[in-house]
Amino acid sequence: MMKKRMVIILEYKWTALTAVFIATLIGSINMMIILIALPAIFNGIHINPLNSFQYLLWILMGYLLVVATLLLTFGRLSDMYGRIKMFRLGFLIFTVGSVLLYLTPSTGDTGALEIIIFRIIQAVGGALFMANSAAILTDAFSSTERGKALGINMVAGMSGNFLGLVLGGILAVFYWRYVFLISVPFGILGFVLSYKLKELSIKALKTKIDIWGNITFVLGITLLLVGVTYGLIPYGNNSMGWNNPWVITSMILGLISLILFPIIENRVESPMFNLDLFKIKSFTYGVLATLLSALARGGAMILIIILLQGIWLPLHGYSYSSTPFWAGIYLVPLTIGIIIMGPISGILSDKYGPRWIATGGMAIVTLTFLLLVALPYNFSYLELGLILFMMGIGNGMFGSPNNAAIMNSVSAQDRGVASGMMYTMFNTAVPASIAIFFTIVVIGLSQNFPGAMTSSLASIGAVQLAPILSNIPPTAALFSALLGYNPVTGILAALPAPLVAHIPHSTLNTLTGITWFPSTLQNAFIPSLRISFYVGAIISAIATILSALRGGKYIHEDKPLKTGSKADLNPQVESKE
Repeated sequence: MMKKRMVIILEYKWTALTAVFIATLIGSINMMIILIALPAIFNGIHINPLNSFQYLLWILMGYLLVVATLLLTFGRLSDMYGRIKMFRLGFLIFTVGSVLLYLTPSTGDTGALEIIIFRIIQAVGGALFMANSAAILTDAFSSTERGKALGINMVAGMSGNFLGLVLGGILAVFYWRYVFLISVPFGILGFVLSYKLKELSIKALKTKIDIWGNITFVLGITLLLVGVTYGLIPYGNNSMGWNNPWVITSMILGLISLILFPIIENRVESPMFNLDLFKIKSFTYGVLATLLSALARGGAMILIIILLQGIWLPLHGYSYSSTPFWAGIYLVPLTIGIIIMGPISGILSDKYGPRWIATGGMAIVTLTFLLLVALPYNFSYLELGLILFMMGIGNGMFGSPNNAAIMNSVSAQDRGVASGMMYTMFNTAVPASIAIFFTIVVIGLSQNFPGAMTSSLASIGAVQLAPILSNIPPTAALFSALLGYNPVTGILAALPAPLVAHIPHSTLNTLTGITWFPSTLQNAFIPSLRISFYVGAIISAIATILSALRGGKYIHEDKPLKTGSKADLNPQVESKE
């Protein structure tokens, strides 16, 4: 009888890992597949993305914004009403959103709005299963195996990012709607598999819903991230929108709401988030390290993609239309590093504790940012590939031990909200990081791009075009690079025919070729890129220090679980590494 029960428990934990693996895989594929397929999607609905920055940004970042807004609330509701129910509902909503995206009926502005709305529906489903993934694994695996389980799940996240880039490039060639349809079978499989999962931990008491806590948190995150998003859009004569009164107002109101959130949580009868969790050193420093790690990495990865797509790949003979796909391929070393190190670091942290493994990982990430600073624009790919591999190793060393430390430190009743807080920090940091790094680069481009353009035009005998081409907005230059466009081609096509007729054919061929614009762009882009990498190194170094300050190994131990039963909790136990 005992042997049979052990087999059931062993089978269950791997079933739980499989279901969570699928959720993580589908979520990460969905985030990255859009990045590569955007040109095909906009062509499919007949919109020029370079003239529709708002739609472009909301399709790119709207999913992240909605997920970040809802994670904490869903985590708390899952603790109260059942993680498996919420996890299953997430698959259902996500699949419905994917089907709606595939069926997008309209074109033009209406089609873009429909895609944004359907992506928001997807994001609600994604937030539901993301908020519960780490908690379900923590319930299913003992404290001696959680690092390994979370490390394996990290493989799903990173391999999903790679698969998303590749699938986006392949499917967009055939039909842009397939980009959304690919999520449907994953969603159905996860939904079916979720019926094999069981609630294994005590639910938090079903008390009153913390209405004011939910309102202030959701409103605060929403206003802050909406302000950040619109700060990237040109306003008036400025290359960005940080002086837009609506952006300023949105961010101020968002900060006020987030300041009010802990004040309200300390006064309401049934708070949505147990602020006492921040008294646990392992939880607090782990969550803060997660925030800073994502803040350093999110924007930096987008800039590396722009470096590849907008400069390096065209200079090495790749057509603009193919650069999004090949950029994904050339980022494979990063994925390989995380796939290798994620499970290994998780196993080691189960045995030796997470503190120094996670800290060592962030130290490696800090070093890779400094190596990126020294990289010339015409680098050998072997140089970049090795740096990306090191960055993957560092992130793999940090991720699973850090996540395991966070989830091990809280009681079973708080795992949903702890998981929600952890992923809220990550998903809030990524769009904020994109805004920070883009701002650094756009400021640099605003100062350096006109001069670089004038010099480059003079070198090919086309200085008469300087007043026109020097006014290409920096954001247009960056998004052109991101989407695989040469903005010069579109500008020349819009010029009066008599003016274009006076330009020698050799000059036109140079301007519309695949090497002239990247060579011009790099003169203005690389100095700002290096500054952004310095910023990434500083943020990563702070995350390294916070990781080291997390203290000794801290585990809230649960008694062994009977399959299908609820857990009884032991007192919290702290052990030294």
